[in-house]
Amino acid sequence: MRESIDAIELNFEPSSLMALNAILGLIMFGIALSLRINDFRYVVKHPRAPLVGILAQFGLLPAATWGLTRLLELPPSISMGMILVASCPGGNISNFIAHLSRANTALSISVTALSTTAAMIFTPLNVAFWGSRSADTRAILTEFSLHPLDMLLNVLMLLGIPLASGMLLRHYAPSLASKAERPFKILSILLFVLLIIVAFRSNMSAFLAVIGIIFIPVALHNATAWVVGYAAGRAAGLPLEDTRALAIEVAIQNSGLGLVLIFSFFNGLGGMAVIAGWWGIWHVVAGLFMATLWSRSPGPRTAL
Repeated sequence: MRESIDAIELNFEPSSLMALNAILGLIMFGIALSLRINDFRYVVKHPRAPLVGILAQFGLLPAATWGLTRLLELPPSISMGMILVASCPGGNISNFIAHLSRANTALSISVTALSTTAAMIFTPLNVAFWGSRSADTRAILTEFSLHPLDMLLNVLMLLGIPLASGMLLRHYAPSLASKAERPFKILSILLFVLLIIVAFRSNMSAFLAVIGIIFIPVALHNATAWVVGYAAGRAAGLPLEDTRALAIEVAIQNSGLGLVLIFSFFNGLGGMAVIAGWWGIWHVVAGLFMATLWSRSPGPRTAL
């Protein structure tokens, strides 16, 4: 079973990878258009909750993920895919889920901004560190000669340039940025969903062959992320709306970045790619489910 999964080769053309890079850039640019100096001032004025969120995002979740892969005794490429997804920053729909969930949306936006910025350093470091903790996943890193510095530079290009461009536009042309913010977000999300659908249709036989194997690991992994984020908030004594926001930030991962890194550094290794692709679908389902539950329970709703 391990050999068959790790040997899966996905049909993903170079042009599709270029499209995925462009869409990820649009998503990051759209996020940056919504960022204001006040978002970072919020972190400075209320540092405890954002720092707890970053610790949970880049410290606790990757560690818990590594433990989960050892517990489940998963094929190497699936384990490596889970580690890579856990090393990514929060996803672009987390703020929307936070708003629906009666969570602290201002905190969610701030943690998204902070984690996306921090990902330029922590994503490559976590992939290299946790991937090398076990012999099977270490073999994947060795096979593809992964150098954290190369991934760091790639992440800087993927995240840093779009974020800087969007924030500069927000600073120097706030009226234009406000008008472009919503269309950019909608367009980028629709394009990303379309690309995922096309990728799955092109690899339907491979996906059907592994869905029975990856379904439970992804569900358990995402559930672990919700528990890690929520438990971190409660352990830090944060209010309910802050705890919900942190749980959402940790559980909604930027799987688009994960896919780009998988195809850029691991030649689209099948087990890794299907994990990131299925996570991109599953975390939306789980996020909307949690939002439905939390929206019906008591808790102040903060303004978006």
